[in-house]
Amino acid sequence: MGKASEIEQFVIDKVREIRLLKNVSQKQLSVLMGLNGKFVGNVESTKTPDKYNLNHLNKIAEIFECSIKDFFPEKPISGEIERTYPK
Repeated sequence: MGKASEIEQFVIDKVREIRLLKNVSQKQLSVLMGLNGKFVGNVESTKTPDKYNLNHLNKIAEIFECSIKDFFPEKPISGEIERTYPK
């Protein structure tokens, strides 16, 4: 897995936006999630393939006291699903 898809980037950007509004650093959020202190920084970087999964987003919603839906767009983003298995 390489570059984030449009929906993955939307979610990453939305989490970053809420994180900054809550005045929480990348390291603080990583630690609150029970993960390596660099995890959120890696996800927000375009240089690593790290991404949030549903369990991460659920934990972030718990930490920020919001709905997991807050990280997703109102309407679907059209696009193809990346194939991760052999043809």
